Amino acid sequence: MTDHNRLEDLESAVAHLTRTNEDLSDITARQQSEIDGLTRRVQMLMEREAEREQAMGGGEIVGDGRPPHW
Repeated sequence: MTDHNRLEDLESAVAHLTRTNEDLSDITARQQSEIDGLTRRVQMLMEREAEREQAMGGGEIVGDGRPPHW
C-alpha cells in the first residue's frame, strides 16, 4: 500500500468517524430534549396527584417514596 492510498484511507476513516460523531450528537440532543419534557410531565403529574390526595383528605404525601412492598 502506498503512502497516498494509506492517507486516503485514513482521511476516509476520519470523515466517517466525524459523521458518526455528529449523528450521535444530534441523537443525544434529541434524547435530552425528550428527557427534559418527560421530567416536566412527571413533576406536573406528581404535583397534581399530591393536590388530589390532599383535596380528598389523604394522609401523608410521600411523592418519591417507595411502595410498602419494597
